[in-house]
Amino acid sequence: MKFFKRLLLVILFIYLLPALASAGWWYVKERPENWREADWSSANILPKPKASDEAAIYIFSATTGGMKGAVASHSWIVTKGKGETTYNRYDKVGWGSPIRRNAYVADARWYSNTPNLVVSVKGEEAARLIPKIEQTIQSYPYSKPGAYRIWPGPNSNTFVAHVLRSVPELGTVLPPDAVGRDYLPEGRLFSIDADGLDMHATLYGLLGISAGARSGLEVHFMGLVAGVDVLHPAVKIPALGRFGI
Repeated sequence: MKFFKRLLLVILFIYLLPALASAGWWYVKERPENWREADWSSANILPKPKASDEAAIYIFSATTGGMKGAVASHSWIVTKGKGETTYNRYDKVGWGSPIRRNAYVADARWYSNTPNLVVSVKGEEAARLIPKIEQTIQSYPYSKPGAYRIWPGPNSNTFVAHVLRSVPELGTVLPPDAVGRDYLPEGRLFSIDADGLDMHATLYGLLGISAGARSGLEVHFMGLVAGVDVLHPAVKIPALGRFGI
């Protein structure tokens, strides 16, 4: 009995309190009432695509809309091939075409929220990785209409996390508030990244653990992520994000 009481206290302190604090702040924060009132314009983060002919890859994450924005973000992928003069943006959404290409400006705000740049790769390395990214997007198992579920997944973050695991040269993982990122495609309970440097075990995105060079050590509970990153010193706090270098 003492063990379960202590476990509940740990869950309360590590997962629920940060989520409740974030929800309280989000409730009083001024924000658009619906998607029609939201700002979807460019946040002017990316350079003009014609400014350089080098290849580039960007992964973005932005707080989502509604009350789910208190604990969750939306992520997407942007690419530009060598010599190309336009960006290509890929989002997994729950309406229209499941994987949408160029439905929004590459660095657009999401429900009025300014996106954060998770990682960028440029030059020859980007040119090498873009075909791998495009192949992974084409083979994503949840690309059909109806293959979307806000929680625990598969959702927008499941899609981007799948690309990051399949193309580990991108060298990153999605932030802790990317709810759905830990849902493994095709109902798998265990996965090792393509380069073998990160492993993931999960019960359909509800309970799980990730460990490795990119993930550090993470423990997942009901879509919320807590953890530490040793190689890139930081702590990961549920609903609030990553704090560190």
